[in-house]
Amino acid sequence: MKLILQHANVHAADRPDRWIEDSLSALLPLARIEEARVRLEYVPEASPPYRATAHLVVPGPDVRVEAVDHTVRTVFEKLFAALRARVVERAARRLRRAFGDHLLRRPAGATGSRASAHSRR
Repeated sequence: MKLILQHANVHAADRPDRWIEDSLSALLPLARIEEARVRLEYVPEASPPYRATAHLVVPGPDVRVEAVDHTVRTVFEKLFAALRARVVERAARRLRRAFGDHLLRRPAGATGSRASAHSRR
């Protein structure tokens, strides 16, 4: 995975680079991330002042999310929660497409619930 981190108007002490790398690595079992671009901006005139965006290059449509908050930590918590939710949703959709029809079909001759099976006796 290629990782590109961008910071705009952010002090060196506020940069959670290692935490970003660890959080993205946790998503690797769920998606094949070829490239990740993460940007943190601080705009003092805005409220909330911190804005984070993430763009994941994955097979199929890319994943893009953004979050805003008053602190660096909470903006990244929101960003990675949204990323994880989006990646999990895509993985589940992929599994439903691959196995959903097969798992949802009932065997031939199978009926509804157990109660209906008892009522026929």
